[in-house]
Amino acid sequence: MTFTKALSRRPIRRKALVHVCALGVALAVVCGSSYAAQPLAAGGAPAAGVQPAASAISVTKIDFKRGDDGSGRLILQFDGQGASPDLRNQGNSVVVDVGNATLPAELQRPLNVVDFATPVQRIDAKPSGQGAQLVLSTTGLFDSLAYQTGNEYVVEISPRQPELATGAVTAKTVAQAAATVAARGYSGRPVTFNFQDVPVRTVLQLIAEESNLNVVASDTVQGNVTLRLVNVPWDQAMDIVLRAKGLDKRRDGGVIWVAPQPELAKFEQDKEDARIAIENRQDLITDYVQINYHNAEAIFKALTEAKGIGNNNSGSGGGGGGNGNDKQENGFLSPRGMLVADERTNTLMISDIPKKVAQMRELIKVIDRPVDQVLIEGRIVIASDTFARDLGARFGIQGRRVGDRTQAVSGSLEGNTNIINNSQVTTRGLNVNLPAKTFTETAAGAIAYTLLGRNFSLDVELSAMQEEGRGEVVSNPRIVTANQREGVIKQGKEIGYVTITASGAGGVATPNVQFKEVLLELKVTPTITQDNRVFLNMNVKKDEVDRYLEVDDFGVVPIINRREVNTAVLVEDGQTVVIGGVYEFTDRSSVAKVPFLGDIPFLGNLFKKRGRQKDKAELLVFVTPKILRVAKAAE
Repeated sequence: MTFTKALSRRPIRRKALVHVCALGVALAVVCGSSYAAQPLAAGGAPAAGVQPAASAISVTKIDFKRGDDGSGRLILQFDGQGASPDLRNQGNSVVVDVGNATLPAELQRPLNVVDFATPVQRIDAKPSGQGAQLVLSTTGLFDSLAYQTGNEYVVEISPRQPELATGAVTAKTVAQAAATVAARGYSGRPVTFNFQDVPVRTVLQLIAEESNLNVVASDTVQGNVTLRLVNVPWDQAMDIVLRAKGLDKRRDGGVIWVAPQPELAKFEQDKEDARIAIENRQDLITDYVQINYHNAEAIFKALTEAKGIGNNNSGSGGGGGGNGNDKQENGFLSPRGMLVADERTNTLMISDIPKKVAQMRELIKVIDRPVDQVLIEGRIVIASDTFARDLGARFGIQGRRVGDRTQAVSGSLEGNTNIINNSQVTTRGLNVNLPAKTFTETAAGAIAYTLLGRNFSLDVELSAMQEEGRGEVVSNPRIVTANQREGVIKQGKEIGYVTITASGAGGVATPNVQFKEVLLELKVTPTITQDNRVFLNMNVKKDEVDRYLEVDDFGVVPIINRREVNTAVLVEDGQTVVIGGVYEFTDRSSVAKVPFLGDIPFLGNLFKKRGRQKDKAELLVFVTPKILRVAKAAE
């Protein structure tokens, strides 16, 4: 039997070395091992050149399983006891060497374990010298440990969880958080153990020295254990040893009691039965608790629904209890306890043994306390910038010639007819009629020129218009609400419009007047965090009437512009944050011209109309939460 103990990141003390050496010699003498005859090198390890005796042991089974926490578990079974596996990390692989166990030919094959979704991807089993070697190929960050019980050797490869950002609460994020908490559950000093068939009581003694705690082992704690742990917290090492041998522990201050699980369960059950018997003989008392900041009915409902109090009664006068022996203790009240809520006086009546009454009063004190409030100030800014420009021209040439044939020139047949019939040129019948009137609404400025003769008329008009507009709409809703209570504030109006429905056998159209809300609304549920920040789950809405659509015979229908933000954001106390914004930019250009003539340089401007429009609009929503401390002031 060999025994080695090494500690990581801790200098070896002379006192600990003496203890380990003395302990190893004592074990060798008791167990009749050749360990006592082996010379010891520095650190308590066997001197170089001393080889363990070979034994005819072989591997009978190689199995792989997935743990609940996503870890991969390799299980090696031997046909006898005395195997001495050795575990080491080599880059992205974990190597298990079994120098005194042979590997049958049918087990010398690779195993693909990718589908198990663990850090282990592949297992290669092959002979190595006089023994066997297994190489576990891994991916990602991992932690490895191993332990041996009897003829079974277990290697666990656990994923090392990185720090993850917290988002929405889903099943995946909860599982990741639980795995992270479980990984952080051990805080003991890292140790390295390498045991070969050592009594469990000896291992517990070494762990007690590392933890500076008192370990009391029951007389029923027996058996040996073989395991290798590298840089594992001592409390996790203890759990592994206990799990391997079917043991459990109970801690009371600086003392840890270790015993088989059935023995501990029986002790606790007897202790609980004795406590219940004592409480059943105690007299009941009645106490009244005045509720100040909450509702007595709500607290009664929360307490009764949480643990099943009040199965025999219901309503505000309901209570829990009953003297039946099959009534299990609910945790808040004893089986004989009763809770009653008086809605009129907002009081809770508790009837139970003194211990439970005191616990209930303390619990209600924690629940019934003022909560802080939050002032949420929102600012909705709508900024717009418009630009429009139109350039146009009107151009007309008219003339007539009288002789053996009458000839007329104008912009239309109607104009020619008017010239021939009236025997004179007029100002009607323009050849080009493209005034400035596309994007602008106001009448355009113009300059015109007319050349009129007896039989000839020339009309030229140039028009131009440019419009610019800037506007800003600011809405500033404010609301105060309690922590984790929804607050809503609305301001606006309802717009009426007519809808038509067919009624009766003849399908007679019946007008109906309906109303549509056009509101400025702020709906928010704040949650104050422990670090004095505010988590806001909010909805901001800003509607306005754009224009009205006329419907023949039925009046008008409003067209509503809707602006809404629905989000959740974490904000510092008193900090202003932009929770939403929309930027719109429109650039439109148009050209209307006479073909060919409109393309003539310079002169072509008389035969075309040009317009351009630019619109910019921006919506910004600002939110500023401020915590109003009420709970501390009340205390």
